[in-house]
Amino acid sequence: MEPLKHECGVAMIRLLKPLEYYQNKYGTWRYAMNKLYLMMEKQHNRGQEGAGMACIKLNSEPGHEHMFRERAEGKNAITEIFGIVNKKFDDATPEQLSDMNFIKKDLPFAGELYMGHLRYSTTGKKGLAYVHPFMRRNNWRAKNLCLCGNFNMTNVEEIFDKLVQQGQCPRIYSDTYLMLEFMGHRLDREVERNYVEAKAKGLENMDITHYIENHVNMSNVLKTTMTDFDGGYVVCGFTGSGEMFSMRDPWGIRPAFYFKNDEIVVLASERPVLQTTFDLEYHDIQELKPGEALLVKRDGECSLEQIIEQRGNSACSFERIYFSRGSDSDIYKERKKLGEQLTPAVLKAIDNDIDHTVFSFIPNTAEVAYYGLIQGFKNHVHHKKIAAIQALGHIPTEDELDAILSQSVRVEKVAWKDIKLRTFITEGESRNDLASHVYDVTYGSLVPYQDNLVVIDDSIVRGTTLKESILRILDRLHPKKIVIVSSAPQIRYPDYYGIDMSCLEEFCVFRAAIQLLKDDDREQYINAVYRACLDELTKPVKEMRNCVRDIYEPYTVDQINNKIVEMLRPQGVDTPIELVYQSIDGLHQAIPEHRGDWYFTGKFPTPNGTKLCIQAFVSYMEKVYLHQ
Repeated sequence: MEPLKHECGVAMIRLLKPLEYYQNKYGTWRYAMNKLYLMMEKQHNRGQEGAGMACIKLNSEPGHEHMFRERAEGKNAITEIFGIVNKKFDDATPEQLSDMNFIKKDLPFAGELYMGHLRYSTTGKKGLAYVHPFMRRNNWRAKNLCLCGNFNMTNVEEIFDKLVQQGQCPRIYSDTYLMLEFMGHRLDREVERNYVEAKAKGLENMDITHYIENHVNMSNVLKTTMTDFDGGYVVCGFTGSGEMFSMRDPWGIRPAFYFKNDEIVVLASERPVLQTTFDLEYHDIQELKPGEALLVKRDGECSLEQIIEQRGNSACSFERIYFSRGSDSDIYKERKKLGEQLTPAVLKAIDNDIDHTVFSFIPNTAEVAYYGLIQGFKNHVHHKKIAAIQALGHIPTEDELDAILSQSVRVEKVAWKDIKLRTFITEGESRNDLASHVYDVTYGSLVPYQDNLVVIDDSIVRGTTLKESILRILDRLHPKKIVIVSSAPQIRYPDYYGIDMSCLEEFCVFRAAIQLLKDDDREQYINAVYRACLDELTKPVKEMRNCVRDIYEPYTVDQINNKIVEMLRPQGVDTPIELVYQSIDGLHQAIPEHRGDWYFTGKFPTPNGTKLCIQAFVSYMEKVYLHQ
């Protein structure tokens, strides 16, 4: 219900043949640029705060520009950057635009290697300086480095200290910039290693340059850089001499998919992006394994290399529930399964009264889970019909059959997302009134005071939209009971691997648990957890236990649900309301290959994730709780 700022999107394309080949086969030398645009637009769901693209011209002559970048902020950033790039071609004559020698030598952004990025800030840092790709410039092509990624590193402080100990003076304190400098330093060492080898072979001038560019080994650079980072990531980049790489974190938290044939090597954050853009089948596309890197050398040789041994199996489940495009065949099935598995719990919530229940969903990301829930109820009704016919004990009459077979699941589109809240109204009451109109309802879609209303959403995070809009607007239909269903389990813990969920007090589940403890006069228990967290922070990071999990121990899911309803119930709404959440077991049954469930269980895959969660509770106690 509350849109989350979440993982960024990455896209890469490397042409394996000369530009003339694409001009002749596809009618344009802009083939790669056009495909990059499509890949980025197909991932627009992953980032709407900014976008950037970069390009490399392979085999450019010394003294000529070979590395290009364009970035922009805002929701229309993709259109803006590609518009700017295409405008650069306006000054060329038609003859020049058909002259491949001119295009390859003099036209900007006419290259063989492209990289695109869509940004969602998870740190609150704004401005063009924080929009990817990041670049590290040097007069020597092999020392130029361009980076982008879908990541959030949890040990930025450690990396910063390491750079300082080397004598470096980083200008920007962000994980991307620090990675750029750290990796750039290792790239410099790799280039220098090859320089020494070239000199030992008696080479001079351009022969040295060619030797270096032909022998740079990016796996050496990655192995001496990425072992120091803790976090969920897909890092993408290229050097000025044309080395391309993409690497996935060793816990497998963040996803990346790739495809290769004799024309191209491409990579994106989501499988359907590649399927649609390049007209591929599901099995054509491979997923990078945890700790693995896709490497493409400047001569086009493509390889996979295990940079860091796999450290866990923590592929993000929230990626499947919420963030990725539902057009992926596996994700579609998983989201349907999440909805279907909620059938018994919802049946209990409506006292098995299917005849007087209307089912709907919160648009738009919950739609697939809704189909699964409806399928579950259709199956339930189907078996009820069979049992009813068998229980007759005789050949049924037409009226008996009609009475039994007419039973059905009632579905309606009850909720409509009507407008997007604008921020020009700042006064509290006026703003809340505007927020209450973000959704509208289909009047007459249920029988007032007789029908239950079941509405499914993919997740309930802060509860703000429930309180300010959803519950109030649904109550206008005068249902007998409102059942709000979440296809995800209770979100209890922050995320530190690329999703904007870092403060415990934002979560309605956490606030409810704290309120239950306060209602039961158990403030000493809260303080004991606080002291335990302080003790944990004195230990080595790998030995820390996530004491924040203790906050939830005294209460059942149902007790917390009831408190959430009490806290989120809008004033004047008296209709009975019940919350139904997915279970942890149900999550793993529906999404068996993606075991990353730290949002729900507090079991962080990396040591610094645990540390940051503990720090978040300490921060909450010192900034919020102790001052109440």
